[in-house]
Amino acid sequence: MQIEDFDFELPEELIAQTPLKERASSRLMVLNRAERTITHRHFYDVLDYLRKGDCLVLNDTKVLPARLYGVKAETGAKVEVLLLSQLQEDDWEVLVKPAKKIKPGTKIYFGEGMLTATCIEMKEHGGRILRFEYDGIFYEVLDQLGEMPLPPYIKEQLDEKDRYQTVYAKEKGSAAAPTAGLHFTEELLDQIKDKGIEIAFITLHVGLGTFRPVNVEDITEHEMHAEFYQMTEETANRLNKVKQQGGRIISVGTTSTRTLETIARDTNGAFEARNGWTDIFIYPSYQFRAIDGLITNFHLPKSTLIMLVSALADRDFILEAYQQAVEERYRFFSFGDAMLIL
Repeated sequence: MQIEDFDFELPEELIAQTPLKERASSRLMVLNRAERTITHRHFYDVLDYLRKGDCLVLNDTKVLPARLYGVKAETGAKVEVLLLSQLQEDDWEVLVKPAKKIKPGTKIYFGEGMLTATCIEMKEHGGRILRFEYDGIFYEVLDQLGEMPLPPYIKEQLDEKDRYQTVYAKEKGSAAAPTAGLHFTEELLDQIKDKGIEIAFITLHVGLGTFRPVNVEDITEHEMHAEFYQMTEETANRLNKVKQQGGRIISVGTTSTRTLETIARDTNGAFEARNGWTDIFIYPSYQFRAIDGLITNFHLPKSTLIMLVSALADRDFILEAYQQAVEERYRFFSFGDAMLIL
């Protein structure tokens, strides 16, 4: 399949710059794959499409204040660093700007020396491995010096940091929010549980893999960046029980989907407690083993994310839905509206 097969026209003004005041008041486009119907609702109506015995799977990763601004020790030149993933102890894979100025041995100071980093390895696409030095607890230092790493297409300042976190965010480690989960409120989650719908949590720390652009014409040649995931025994048992009893597994977000499918691929459709790194790339012709439905936001043209939803719901159907979303003035991307595929 070619990259152009996943392109569509998106007016720039439809890219949501700020979150809505009420999380669950976003619009919800509902795609029924069997009947090929498209319905326009609001996110709080998601209850109408979930039934007793189903299970929602949420990614409980927490976004770090992962953007740091520092200076090179030698020259005082400004450097921007985005933390991607913790490799071991104080070694992190990061993106740096300007990358060509940061070579092995380069020292960077943050917060007038409160935090120091030394480049120990160069990676492709502006990636580097940095080793950090500091006094105290790293995450406390990061809370003081770091900024929330909003995507580059969001130009507005975020008034409330928590609006780029899900209400159930728990496990620190992401460079970006699992944005499908931003629509849920504590109240809506309680209503879902009251209806007899299970809620299970997995963790995938969102890094470069989710957002890295596809730079090849033939999409099968694209390589995903690995991201860390984890499933507990409690979640594995819950999901296996739901499957055995005929319930549906509804994944909240592409990150949850990639975690579930990674585990199901390796265990012949069952779930088990495990953790590791996944670079799974889901695109049309992929056979889903884990999920029966998906809640997701509206994605960038030519992105790996629109390829994933096209694998689940058929590319032509997805592109038809996206055309309707543009015509109906849906809000796109991280702070945008949602889609439910069943």
